[in-house]
Amino acid sequence: MRFLSILLFLFYAGTGSAQNNVQKEKFHFQLGQQDTVGGYAQVIKTGNVIYVSGTVALNVTEADLKRVYKVIEKSLEHFGASLQNVVKETIFTTDMEAMKQLNAIRKQIYKGDYPSSTWVQVVRLFMPEAKLEIEVVAYLPEK
Repeated sequence: MRFLSILLFLFYAGTGSAQNNVQKEKFHFQLGQQDTVGGYAQVIKTGNVIYVSGTVALNVTEADLKRVYKVIEKSLEHFGASLQNVVKETIFTTDMEAMKQLNAIRKQIYKGDYPSSTWVQVVRLFMPEAKLEIEVVAYLPEK
């Protein structure tokens, strides 16, 4: 399965850039469009899809979780979306048991309209001191 994923990635990566001019609108709170030092965009909108890069917290607590979702919500609002537009969420944590204990808070944030979700426990995140990172994909209805 992993081989197939790599093969598909290489196929699509190799067929894209010169022929496929994907229109990307980028947003970053502090830097405008993208972080050229870190090499990423905090948020990208292409067509009706919004991709929000991982938002991190140093701890896995109720306050930290709420702050992460507030940052994600502000990111989405830049493009006219909300958490109710989220269709996919990925949660990375170094403490899965703590995250499980906070699932009721997460469910309140989504107001009962839950996205597709994947939770992964990791040894560490890009920021070594961080214990939680959440990324989302949202969809805007066509106008």
